[in-house]
Amino acid sequence: MARQGITGYLRTLLVLGRVSNLPTVWSNCLAGWILGGAGPVDRLALVGAGATLLYLAGMYFNDAFDASFDRQHRPERPIPSGAISGTAVWQWALVWFSAGLACLWPLGTVPAILGTLLAASIFVYDAIHKIFAFSPVLMAGCRFFLVLLAASVGNEGVTGLATWSALALAAYMIGLSFIAQRESTHMALRYWPVLLLLTPLILAAIIDTGPFQTVGIVLSVMLIVWIFRSMRFAFGPGQRNIGRAVSSLLAGIVLVDALAVVPGATWSAIVFATFFLLALIFQQFVPAT
Repeated sequence: MARQGITGYLRTLLVLGRVSNLPTVWSNCLAGWILGGAGPVDRLALVGAGATLLYLAGMYFNDAFDASFDRQHRPERPIPSGAISGTAVWQWALVWFSAGLACLWPLGTVPAILGTLLAASIFVYDAIHKIFAFSPVLMAGCRFFLVLLAASVGNEGVTGLATWSALALAAYMIGLSFIAQRESTHMALRYWPVLLLLTPLILAAIIDTGPFQTVGIVLSVMLIVWIFRSMRFAFGPGQRNIGRAVSSLLAGIVLVDALAVVPGATWSAIVFATFFLLALIFQQFVPAT
């Protein structure tokens, strides 16, 4: 294959994988691990590798299942544009899926169970999200299980705070996903999902007390500003750009994670800031949606 052909094919794989969102996956893993009491970094690395591979599998399955829909509504996507065949996408998806589970199953019984639930949620979501009205709940379940999976390899395991933080993130994802549904269908955009985006702030107000209150307030303000900045693209004056709003909210997942771990690890702010910047930078090269 010619050099240009290889470059083009690699870009197709990156677009299929929506790799610009990977920093948010790593952020979920780091947050869950910290909320689970941290611990051996090698276990976190294995969770991160498995989560990355399952995320890629999910994105590939998404395009494989949506090929017919994309031919009508998103002809620029890799399969309808002819950049790659549907068969090849299925094959790549199965490779990523198998490799992801192979990373997670050796970590122990609880991580193996949670990893399997995560994988099942990803596959079910991809298979029915176009025909199931409440598919955003399934999408939220994927992130919920991811945070719990990462927490399960920490020294304390799945703590109460990890569970509540995963639920707050899930609520954020439900709001984000309902907004994202309007991107390709051009249906009327509702305001109520914005309330779900604010759910992590409620949890932060409850847990970020004492010496953590100031940092919690600062991060809460940052998240509020980012959410309303993002929604300006969807609700602001002029032509709406839901895709840009959704991409911005996806990057905001890192801020949700940073807010969740305020009581546990101040040092993590630098890492979360790096993930946030990476998400924004990656979006300049590979579309997030």
